[in-house]
Amino acid sequence: MRVVVAPDSFKGSLAAHDAARALADGWSARRPGDDVRLLPLADGGEGTLDAFAAARPDAGWHATTVPGPDGRPVDAGWLLLPEGTAVLELARASGLPLLDAPDPRHAHTYGLGVVAAAALDAGATALVVGLGGSASTDGGTGALRALGLRLRDRRGRDLPLGGAALADLADLDRAGLRPAPPGGVRLLVDVTAPLAGPGGAAAVFGPQKGAGPDDVAALDAALLRFATLAGGDPDQPGAGAAGGTGYGLAALWGARIVPGAAAVAELAGLPDALAGADLVLTGEGRFDDTSLRGKVVGALLDTAAAARVPVQVVAGQLGATPPDAVSAAVSLVELAGSVESALAEPGRWLRAAGDRLARAASAG
Repeated sequence: MRVVVAPDSFKGSLAAHDAARALADGWSARRPGDDVRLLPLADGGEGTLDAFAAARPDAGWHATTVPGPDGRPVDAGWLLLPEGTAVLELARASGLPLLDAPDPRHAHTYGLGVVAAAALDAGATALVVGLGGSASTDGGTGALRALGLRLRDRRGRDLPLGGAALADLADLDRAGLRPAPPGGVRLLVDVTAPLAGPGGAAAVFGPQKGAGPDDVAALDAALLRFATLAGGDPDQPGAGAAGGTGYGLAALWGARIVPGAAAVAELAGLPDALAGADLVLTGEGRFDDTSLRGKVVGALLDTAAAARVPVQVVAGQLGATPPDAVSAAVSLVELAGSVESALAEPGRWLRAAGDRLARAASAG
């Protein structure tokens, strides 16, 4: 059999590449003669670069030292593909884990813009930006300012970085804004939130970044102030991704917001990998109803269905019954006997899951 192993990360326990390797090891130990191919995937958030690097060994790794979300320097990695596309991951430059403590009003995306500029200086002709794991709710203004945008208050003073400062925005100067690359900019998202309002960036995601009720109200009003000057479509699905970075880059840099899981799968070569495949193994930390709405497993099911390749799912926990398109499903919690045991040794139980599915294939 030819088997494609294409999981998402098991968030909080194992990266997608490590999860793919463990599953493949379990399968191959039972069926050593099979052609097993690893294709770890992501939905545009953390792990996007690792997924591309695993799928595209011809990509070149680069690193740029940038101001992190609180201004302290961080080394942000990015990839340059041979065809000229640079792949960036917001979380590596402006992610929440880079902060010692959340700072919802002042954290910013300036570092992401520095990485984008470095990629363009290196010759990138197109950008793919994974939006996820953001520390800030600044509408992407930090990134745009690193690319030359100027934001001023009523007295003509440049605004401080951070989302809260946008409440004082009076003038938006695009004259020095660096042009987007000729091949365009794609923003990979896994959410459909608009920029503002009850379902927007501040209200839905602000609390995850340390925002209390007063912070949420202030940031939401600040984003709306930004939108009155920036134009664009603040209600576009995905505009609220990464604290409104989706909106800012779309409105002022012409970026396109696209479903991350499907885009990563395409760019990583999933359609080609499925050609001639007999089976796909995929998985994630928790399979539930949201898995079929813009996540890796749902996007893979669509692609595999078009290629007429059966799919089997391994999840840390099964919170919903998989659809009929899934021919088998295994829960790591079931194998390990408890959530604690599954989290303590995810690699062990993924290998056990691969072994179980391979044993069933042999029996069938």
